[in-house]
Amino acid sequence: MANRFILNETSYHGEGAIESIASEAVGRGFKKALVCSDPELIKLGITKKVLDVLDGAKLEYEVFSDIKANPTVENVQAGVAAFKACGADYIVAIGGGSSIDTAKAVGIIITNPEFEDVVSLEGVADTKKPCVPIFAVPTTAGTAAEVTINYVITDAANNRKMVCVDPHDIPVVAFVDPTMMASMPKSLAAATGMDALTHAIEGYITAGAWELSDMFHIKAIEIIAKSLRDAVNGDAKGQEGMALGQYVAGMGFSNVGLGIVHSMAHPLGALYDTPHGVANAIILPTVMEYNAEATGEKYREIARAMGVAGVDSMSQDEYRKAAIDAVKKLSVDVGIPTDLKEIVKEEDIPFLAQSAYDDACRPGNPKDTSVEDITALYKKLM
Repeated sequence: MANRFILNETSYHGEGAIESIASEAVGRGFKKALVCSDPELIKLGITKKVLDVLDGAKLEYEVFSDIKANPTVENVQAGVAAFKACGADYIVAIGGGSSIDTAKAVGIIITNPEFEDVVSLEGVADTKKPCVPIFAVPTTAGTAAEVTINYVITDAANNRKMVCVDPHDIPVVAFVDPTMMASMPKSLAAATGMDALTHAIEGYITAGAWELSDMFHIKAIEIIAKSLRDAVNGDAKGQEGMALGQYVAGMGFSNVGLGIVHSMAHPLGALYDTPHGVANAIILPTVMEYNAEATGEKYREIARAMGVAGVDSMSQDEYRKAAIDAVKKLSVDVGIPTDLKEIVKEEDIPFLAQSAYDDACRPGNPKDTSVEDITALYKKLM
């Protein structure tokens, strides 16, 4: 069986990367952009950094900002209407996963209108055409939505998140500029950073992992472990490291899948609007313990990448514990809660467990699981 690998056509990295938006748009003959960005980024003046680039090149655009933190079916439908109304021929998505995921769904529906109900995009939809060209500008160091073939939309009517996987949705160009991420509050930097670490660790141990994806994931774990604490404290070098680390993690997991950390986190976002990175960070160590027996020697390399010394002299049990402990410590150091007591209601656990089991990320878990197993994990996290 052949392994497929899909990456951006082009990506720019480092301070000033957004300045290349103008030359890329002109070079590709684009005429008008629909700029997708959430209201908070507009209020903080972050979106304006990109608008200034477009203005400087006299490129036309209209702004669409009807986007929630966990974007909904209705947000996507509003975006489709906005794209059609303004006569755009490409999308500039500025933000975290919310804006970029919304842009992906909009772009797919514009070129594949048979999916205009949005809910039919869940899973691996049989789209026929690439989406509208997307320029992706991440403003958080975590989701890697700018380099993945995945996006998540909330079906609010049924309290669930729909994971959509489609090679046709990947942005044609990513502009990974750490200056766009510098104004994140500490809590957001911590949450999105732990999301990136979860991507790297789950991608490394997922059932579909292979040598090429392993290379990206181990390097991402190493970069994130070195950079996240400093990034949360506002250090520019740490922020630059996280901008790269989260992207490298995305290069890997987009192509091999994730596991039950993500499948358990998704219903928390749908039901309680829990920030995705916070949910992942809380769940990750407990699921690592659960999955350990199915990971061979991989936790030794995770521990090594996390900066643990002396792993080669450790027994299997010791290096597995060391890897989990290093993840727990990083999470605590950046201010993430250690359990779900303040988030989950006991009576909701059956719904959460079934939703997690039905989630598109669950089959990628390295260890076979059941609704009962997931129920026990939620309870353990309480």
